[in-house]
Amino acid sequence: MTVYGIHASHEQIAPGALLDAVVRAERAGFGAAMCSDHFAPWSERQGESGFAWAWLGAALQATELPFGVVNAPGQRYHPAIIAQAIGTLGSMFPGRFWAALGTGEASNEHITGDRWPRKELRTRRLRECVDVIRALLAGEEVSHDGLVTVDRARLWTLPETPPALVGAAVSVETARWCAEWADGLITVNAPDDHLRAMIAAYRDAGGRGPLYLQVHLSWAPDEDEAARIAHDQWRSNVFPPPVCWDLETPEHFDRVSEHVTPEQVGRTVNVSSDLARHTARLRAYADLGFDGIQLHHVGQDLAPFIDAFGAKVLPQLKDA
Repeated sequence: MTVYGIHASHEQIAPGALLDAVVRAERAGFGAAMCSDHFAPWSERQGESGFAWAWLGAALQATELPFGVVNAPGQRYHPAIIAQAIGTLGSMFPGRFWAALGTGEASNEHITGDRWPRKELRTRRLRECVDVIRALLAGEEVSHDGLVTVDRARLWTLPETPPALVGAAVSVETARWCAEWADGLITVNAPDDHLRAMIAAYRDAGGRGPLYLQVHLSWAPDEDEAARIAHDQWRSNVFPPPVCWDLETPEHFDRVSEHVTPEQVGRTVNVSSDLARHTARLRAYADLGFDGIQLHHVGQDLAPFIDAFGAKVLPQLKDA
């Protein structure tokens, strides 16, 4: 049965308010949670970017929900540090944590001052990081010389069972590549045909484990308000790769999105005041084969969304 969770967007909401939101979401009937891991927001209007790993410890302690995080090891984070973070949370909260690994975006990684590599180099670097992280979580001492360097690293605190390492993908090609190494796959909402192709590519290449989908949505009791929220908060996020990978600052995203229309945002965000329409759309995603669906209301006030979906949407989805 599909589990419906809440996505906690650190780029948009201060960490204390996000913690309150996931506690509220658990009480409202959400069955899981995940969060982003950014150094900067996508827009100055979003205006936040708390440290995901510190927040995750508090959120796991404050709830009984399983949590995931999307992370990009290799530049801003050394893979040995990510392995230590994953191992510590896995040790403290057995069976409740997974990490999705991707190649990242320049908006977060440029802060190191290192060159932002070409996509094919970022892909190779991520593959090296995955091998390093897996070996460390298995208790091995690791030395590695490649696109990342590791010298005699060993984790001294290990979980009984290593948390799942999930592949993050938005293209069919990347989904197929993730099947080589991932314990599952996560992507974001897209046209159904594209999602079907991604699932097929992952499974046909031998991909194992659960399929996760992050769904961007905007809900308000009034249709115009739902559209206004989405346009205000998410118009910087409508650009496909490589634009979203390669821009460096919130100012850059704000500048290129100056003329984005609400209609354009509506192709990326499921915008509606109709809870039945949201329910039908989420049910259709589940029918594609997703095991976990993480709901990301793109507004900054999550309480009305949590209460409305907890009362009217989740019960219907669970009955189905």
